[in-house]
Amino acid sequence: MTVASLRRFTYRYPNAGQPALDRVDLDVPDGITLVAGASGSGKSSLLRVFNGLVPHFHGGTVSGFAEVCGRDVVTTPTRVLATEVGFVFQDPELQAVYPSVERDVAFGLENIGAAPALMHRRVGEALEVAGIAHLRGRAVATLSGGERQRLAIAGVLAMRPRLVVLDEPLSQLDDQGAAALVATLIDLAKQGTAIVVAEHRFEKLARVPGRRIAIGGGRTVSTDAPAVVPAALVRPPVVTARPQPTGTVAWRVDHLATGPAHTPVLEGVTLEGRRGEVVALVGPNGGGKTTLLRTLAGLLTPISGTVQRAPGRVAFLPQNPMALLHRASVAAEIAWTVRRDDRSARDAAGLINELGLTHIAHRDPRDLSSGERQRAAIAAVLAGSPQIALLDEPTRGMDDGSRDALCRVVLRMRAAGCSIVLATHDMNLARSVADRVVSAGAGVVSELVAAGVA
Repeated sequence: MTVASLRRFTYRYPNAGQPALDRVDLDVPDGITLVAGASGSGKSSLLRVFNGLVPHFHGGTVSGFAEVCGRDVVTTPTRVLATEVGFVFQDPELQAVYPSVERDVAFGLENIGAAPALMHRRVGEALEVAGIAHLRGRAVATLSGGERQRLAIAGVLAMRPRLVVLDEPLSQLDDQGAAALVATLIDLAKQGTAIVVAEHRFEKLARVPGRRIAIGGGRTVSTDAPAVVPAALVRPPVVTARPQPTGTVAWRVDHLATGPAHTPVLEGVTLEGRRGEVVALVGPNGGGKTTLLRTLAGLLTPISGTVQRAPGRVAFLPQNPMALLHRASVAAEIAWTVRRDDRSARDAAGLINELGLTHIAHRDPRDLSSGERQRAAIAAVLAGSPQIALLDEPTRGMDDGSRDALCRVVLRMRAAGCSIVLATHDMNLARSVADRVVSAGAGVVSELVAAGVA
């Protein structure tokens, strides 16, 4: 059965020079449909058609026809489409409404007037399926990025929609969480729920049966239904040989205990990083990677122990790039970072080019894809030659080409003496750039391996 159809559907964002979707003809059947494509190819725009955000929320111009669950997208309000289409966004930080986990999962059910007994049962079932039943009483503000991703999924599943649309759902999940989500999607499809997933981490979806769609330049360029993911979609890491760092200590924590609301997530941590060194933090969702980065950045006060940083600017990239991007264009964001340094302002143009942002430098960050916003945020924090760079899930939403560009920037900054710490689930990134790999989990950190051998 077909749950969604597009016929010569064209959509252009306000003030955009080129259409984000260009004469798309597509039928989405029951089962699982995976959508592939580079950052900025039109994947997210296509997904937003299914719940009416394109065109109702974003504005712009539209032509052609789109129908979802028997409803005309252009003439149907988004509040009506939301009763049949569940949407998990690229930025789960923006999807939470209530301050507690349980209440947030119940939000959609409250809006449709579900009976209390039904609401309680569905919330419990959704938390179990999403693998976060143990977080039921937690405050949303204390969750890691991966835990928030699962929270957003639970909120959608509680509504039991006809169509579930997920935009980069694996971007912040550890291996266990990713495997659990894949199993959940397969089970939902078997039970009759249609699933559409846009993703860059295709290696995690190798056993998912269903249809594949490739999109480029706003057009569907190919469709097929292979049993496994094509090998061309899974790339090995690019590993670069690097000498061991010999620089002075750039940061150090001693006997550190830290966590939000004075609740320790990490305890007894003693660790240091040197100038001209890249340290990768890996570990499970909720293991303390983000907590350690925020503490190093001075955004979280230690419960006990000490934090020392060498003089110089500290750049911090949070998991949610929109927390940084407030100005009217990508170029304006970067110019703001280097506004007091003429030399850095000149160097910023090179950074924009390195990260492949030249063609979108004039665009509003809110109209960009997740991968493009991520690169814009990275450029905004790394401009101006910081002494310490703390990057939380920097490859989130990035395709392979964008990841390679980031690797080149990181290695260039490393050679210039910057001390860089990356929190990541992307082991390709860790193997490509890290001098040391440190695991954070179960309240402690521990050194794992030397770079390039993981």
